[in-house]
Order: sequence, then structure tokens, then C-alpha cells
Amino acid sequence: MKVDLLFPELSYKIVGCAFETYNEIGGGHKEKVFQKAFCISLKNAGLEVKEQLFFPVTFQKNEVGKNYFDFMVNDSVVVEIKTADRFTKSHFEQLQNYLIVSNLKLGLLVSFGRAEVKFKRVLNVDLLNREKEQAQSTSIHL
Repeated sequence: MKVDLLFPELSYKIVGCAFETYNEIGGGHKEKVFQKAFCISLKNAGLEVKEQLFFPVTFQKNEVGKNYFDFMVNDSVVVEIKTADRFTKSHFEQLQNYLIVSNLKLGLLVSFGRAEVKFKRVLNVDLLNREKEQAQSTSIHL
């Protein structure tokens, strides 16, 4: 496990739950089936799980859109699940958007394909860069 990763232990647990889910029920199911089974696995692992979490998109204090995250785990990581054999650009863009509106640093894309489970870590690079710049400017002013 790399120490420079964001939330390494939590990520490891979440990914472990994805593999546990897949190993028990196999591939080829609808996304809703994986969502229910994965949620059970996450909760059984002792994780705090919010499912189908609503986050509005606002413009000038008006709601102009709606986002529903598949999962937020421990109020720290957004998890978006798919049932595709490979990730697309739109999957990454969707999760990146979720990270921006939630102001969270890390998201995990999990794909329950026909033959295997895949996952990718997605960072909220803008937020991480802002935090880094703020820390640097604070240390300069000390």
C-alpha cells in the first residue's frame, strides 16, 4: 500500500468490497443488482455508506441540476459503479463533476464487467492544487 495515496486504507477496503461482491455473485448482472450487493458488502465491512446521495447543481443560488452519487463512503470518497468492460471518458467526467460539486478529494470508479472487476482512482485535482497553494502561501507568510 502506497503511503502517498489519499485515503489508502479506506480505498483498499472499498476495492476489497467490490471484489468480494463480484466473487460471490459473478458478472453479467444489472447495475442495480451490483449496487445492492456492493452496499451490503460496504456496510458489513463497517463503513459508513450513503447511497444514491443527492447533490444539487446551483447557479446564483438557484438549483439548475441534480446529481445522484451511487455511494459516498465515510463522508470522504465518492464511489461510482458501472457495469461496463471498460471505462469511458464520460465515466471519468461524471465522477470528476461529482467530486467538484461535493468538494471531495477522491473518487473511485468501479466497474463490474462480465469477466472481472476494474477500478480507477479519480482525484479532484483542482481542489488538491488549491489546498497546496494555500499551504504554500501560508508557510511563506509565517
